[in-house]
Amino acid sequence: MERLKEQIAAAYQTLKTLKDALALPFSEIVRDAAIQRYEYSFEALWKAAKLYLKEREGIEIGSPKGVIRACFKMGILDESSTELALQMTDERNFSVHLYNETLAQELYNHLPLYADLMQKWLDAINTSPM
Repeated sequence: MERLKEQIAAAYQTLKTLKDALALPFSEIVRDAAIQRYEYSFEALWKAAKLYLKEREGIEIGSPKGVIRACFKMGILDESSTELALQMTDERNFSVHLYNETLAQELYNHLPLYADLMQKWLDAINTSPM
């Protein structure tokens, strides 16, 4: 249980760095920094959710999309949040493997929505009885 609390705390910290970047005035450097922070925030979050599912529900899943679908089945995410989380996963995969100015800007425009979703998802995991 302690490991789960540590993972959740780390996910909150990474999410804070993303929100800090999004609060800055726009520039290409800020955009690129925000995208990087989004990538590692996403990683911390889905791994916290993965650990939550393993420790609290006895479910072992190895992929972000599998974790998202399991969170939906467990009632952690609602249907619209699940759809957005799956979209967020796809965009995260694109951002890591391909750099394109247009895609970077499009992703940056989605980051406030994704940050809100990550906050909601993380809060749902964190407030679940442990």
